[in-house]
Amino acid sequence: MSSNSTMAKSSQQQPESSRTRRCARRLPLVGTLAAGGVLLLAGPAFAHVSVQPEGAAAKGSFATVNFKVPNERDDASTVKLEVTLPTDHPLASVMPQPVPGWKVSITKAKLPKPIEMEGEKITEAPSKITWTAEDKGVEPGQFQQFPLSVGQLPKDADQVVFKALQTYDDKQVVRWIEPTKEGAPEPENPAPVLKLTAAEADGHGAAAADGKSEAKDGGNTDATDASGSDTTARVLGAVGIVVGITGVGFGVFAGRRRSV
Repeated sequence: MSSNSTMAKSSQQQPESSRTRRCARRLPLVGTLAAGGVLLLAGPAFAHVSVQPEGAAAKGSFATVNFKVPNERDDASTVKLEVTLPTDHPLASVMPQPVPGWKVSITKAKLPKPIEMEGEKITEAPSKITWTAEDKGVEPGQFQQFPLSVGQLPKDADQVVFKALQTYDDKQVVRWIEPTKEGAPEPENPAPVLKLTAAEADGHGAAAADGKSEAKDGGNTDATDASGSDTTARVLGAVGIVVGITGVGFGVFAGRRRSV
């Protein structure tokens, strides 16, 4: 083979080899960006204060709900949660479940218009529930649930909107009060929303015969859904990390081959 032919082949191989090396150098960066992107998408799935039913939250029923409070800070702990109850559909019966390490207080207010519940006229109803930490509160990387028995839920609404204030030990207050509009992007600090299902034929929804006990069947459905959402977010985050690590490893391997 002539020297000219050899040089021609060499000149054709060099650009291809150069492109390969450039791709190898870029792969770690692509992998890292992919991992970061997945983590950013996964994070908000469990960063908001939310309300979740343990049982079926049916219209006109009594139900137990959970206010789930994750700590989205890495340098402060959540030490207070204030939940404002709706005034357009007053909840005459509100009973918090004790939470270890937290004290709870209930604020009541007179109703502009009395309501009837189980044959009794109600002139005032709880307007705000406040949980205050007696110890360290919700530390970074943790979440806390605050169970609450409420009733009766409205019969003529598809949801109940709560407004919540989350206070950290450095005095910062996050106001979860923004309404979520159908068809619009989720706001930065959405208010917790409890979705309501259709009432059963007996008109008591999830309530038992006495009207005060929660549903027993299907009680874990919504809690399982919420858990599944968190699990999905964490799995997506893990996949992103694996992609990033794989890219870094490939880049190191390519670099070693170049040096050889």
